[in-house]
Amino acid sequence: MTTVTIERLGQQGDGVAPGPLFVPLTLPGEIVSGTLEGDALVDISIEAPSSDRVKAPCSHFRSCGGCQLQHASDDLVAAWKRDLVVTALAVHGIETEVHPTITSPEKSRRRATFAARRTKKGAMVGFHARKSDAIIPVPNCILVTDGLAGVAPLAEALAVAGASRKAALSVTVTEGLEGLDVAVAGGKPLDGPLRIVLAGLCEAHRLARLTWDDELIGMRVPPAQAIGNASVVPPPGGFLQATQHGQETLTALVQKIVGGAKSVADLFAGCGTFALPLAEKAEVLAVEGASDMIAALDAGWRQAQGLKRVRTEARDLFRRPLLPDELARFDAVVLDPPRAGAAVQIAELAKAKPPIIAHVSCNPQTFARDAATLQDAGYVLEWVQPVDQFRWSAHVELVGSFRLAHTR
Repeated sequence: MTTVTIERLGQQGDGVAPGPLFVPLTLPGEIVSGTLEGDALVDISIEAPSSDRVKAPCSHFRSCGGCQLQHASDDLVAAWKRDLVVTALAVHGIETEVHPTITSPEKSRRRATFAARRTKKGAMVGFHARKSDAIIPVPNCILVTDGLAGVAPLAEALAVAGASRKAALSVTVTEGLEGLDVAVAGGKPLDGPLRIVLAGLCEAHRLARLTWDDELIGMRVPPAQAIGNASVVPPPGGFLQATQHGQETLTALVQKIVGGAKSVADLFAGCGTFALPLAEKAEVLAVEGASDMIAALDAGWRQAQGLKRVRTEARDLFRRPLLPDELARFDAVVLDPPRAGAAVQIAELAKAKPPIIAHVSCNPQTFARDAATLQDAGYVLEWVQPVDQFRWSAHVELVGSFRLAHTR
């Protein structure tokens, strides 16, 4: 047995001891013992627990891999996620006000992907175990909304109907205004009999929409989402903020940064999370690489009442970023890139110098890299707000407010 003291939490939420050694489900300051396997300890015993150690609120925590940090107090998790942002900025020499983390409540995840595997006697549905492809049933999950909590019978029926014995189905379920939007991946090829069975399941479970490996099986009603004053039908599997609370929080922060801007460019716009609410007061150019998502945004705008003009463009901003002459007429720019960040587009923004930039990010490291580019171009990072939509996970999102120094 090896005994160590946990110094800190690592990027994935594991405890880190000198070495470094990675020790899952431990907290800073704890003395733990276990069996050394490479750079990790296993078969862990907590010799001296942290005062921040709590009883996990979910009965599935020890076996399910869906959450990493239910053994830690809410205050510790919120402070750690804030520190991830502070540390990422410090690597680039950036100091700014980083606000306390805003965390989404329990039972607020409106979108989740379940694994469903056919068995000899039926099917098994749940989330994967930690670092394993084993499926753990989660009937008492406290992460997802009540609407998602009851999807096991549907997912079991989908697996029995169309899963092979060799691989699990990936069943992504999103709760919308009119019911559940279900997108299945990894199933058997569609044929006539399977289509009939799946259409029957769509009707029997009163689904808004069911797709099978991107092919529409049935749509009883459009699976709409409320975005500001608009109603938008995302494409199957299209990006959507994980919680309604998170969407509203991020939107309010972006609106606060943009303020009274009359013209706004929304880059990596998705289905309009920011573009549509901003259009209540400003004209917006929404740019997104996925043509089906930008089409959903445009349709939502056209059907809404009281919004100013929203122009849309399907464009790969990694290969064809907006250039300074295209950005010149905007009072503010909003961008929400994927985890890789937006280095190419940021470089053009640094040249164009729009007076205000609201930068939303799901990766503190790439955000800090891009923030350094903007800072070198004369921007001040006024503040950063961490947002925790993925409660009890190692994931953190954030919003940063940038303003040209001479416009302050």
